[in-house]
Amino acid sequence: MNNYKNLLIWQRSIDMVEKIYKLSSLLPKSEEYNLKSQLRRAAISIPSNIAEGCGRNSNKQLRHFLQIARGSLAELETQLIIIERLELLDIQKSVFDELLEISKMMWSFEKSKI
Repeated sequence: MNNYKNLLIWQRSIDMVEKIYKLSSLLPKSEEYNLKSQLRRAAISIPSNIAEGCGRNSNKQLRHFLQIARGSLAELETQLIIIERLELLDIQKSVFDELLEISKMMWSFEKSKI
């Protein structure tokens, strides 16, 4: 399945990367190599693993990479919660809602490939 760019889940994950880059640019300079870097890596990992899984030859491998993408999504959500709790930024509820929606889409997509 090499048409990952047509998948809504991939497109929305790319949109999330863009949001995270903009949001992370607002973090204090002291977080340049900590939370900022971690946030960006976790966000990039989501669509990257969806694409990699789609480029593989089997649904089993696709499911494996979707599981990695879901792990990265959970990591991203955790980092955003930490940022809020440390009062570094106020994360809009819509960002968390979008993460939840992407997570649900991943579960549905994975189930369709079983």
